[in-house]
Amino acid sequence: MRVDNESVGIEYEVTGDGDGRPVVLLHGFPDSGRLWRNQVPALAQAGFRVIVPDLRGYGHSDKPPDAQAYALNVLVGDVLAVMGDAGVERAHVVGHDWGSALAWAFATFAGDRVDHLVAMSVGHPATFRTDGFVQHEKSWYMLLFQFAGVAEQWLSQNDWANLRAWGHHPDIDAVIAALQDNGSLTPGLNWYRANVPPESYLLSGLQLPPVQAPTMGVWSSGDFALTEGQMTRSAGAVAGPWRYERIDGPGHWMQLEAPDAVNRLLIDFLPAAVKGA
Repeated sequence: MRVDNESVGIEYEVTGDGDGRPVVLLHGFPDSGRLWRNQVPALAQAGFRVIVPDLRGYGHSDKPPDAQAYALNVLVGDVLAVMGDAGVERAHVVGHDWGSALAWAFATFAGDRVDHLVAMSVGHPATFRTDGFVQHEKSWYMLLFQFAGVAEQWLSQNDWANLRAWGHHPDIDAVIAALQDNGSLTPGLNWYRANVPPESYLLSGLQLPPVQAPTMGVWSSGDFALTEGQMTRSAGAVAGPWRYERIDGPGHWMQLEAPDAVNRLLIDFLPAAVKGA
């Protein structure tokens, strides 16, 4: 299904399943909505209406050429457009990787539209920036990704050898095929270029309003890119109820490596019935 955001001239590809309380699933780099294929049927069967966009730059959604078109404040508008097209005023929001950063931003600046929030892998932006040397060491690639052309060549040369070795993605062949077929590599890297430029590392910390929605942070012990601390300290950025869950074993893409565990957590945390109904 195509969703047209007339205010910015962007169209998105959106899939979904089920009826009931809406839940929006937001993917990150280098994925598309296909990342959630193990969660969609489980959530639909549990009584949710699942809404899964290919976020801008990915899959069959539009890909503006300007890097600043991928700034988080702009991307919040994309989620609003997807929900508006679906006739959804309020939804659970679940994000992973950059989709998690977007989910945090959405819950911060459009909090009245968020019922429950689930942030997977990536903690609140304020805690990510202040997690110290260990997190900066893990995030070395974010600096490399700032170099337009250089990053694209480094990731794709020699049959994408560096992307394969760096990301440890369990579905890497399909991911690479999608990046090539849809021209998503540079747009995907533009998320980094718009939101974590080198000068951002000099900032002392973001001052943002606390998230009001009940929030669950989920981190997996094999994550190569993110520390546990940047997730657990996200509790300090949440005014509503906070829950933390650690999944031992899987790497960054826990939805694919431990789908049953992820599905159980989502179904346990997200209310399917509307209060008072």
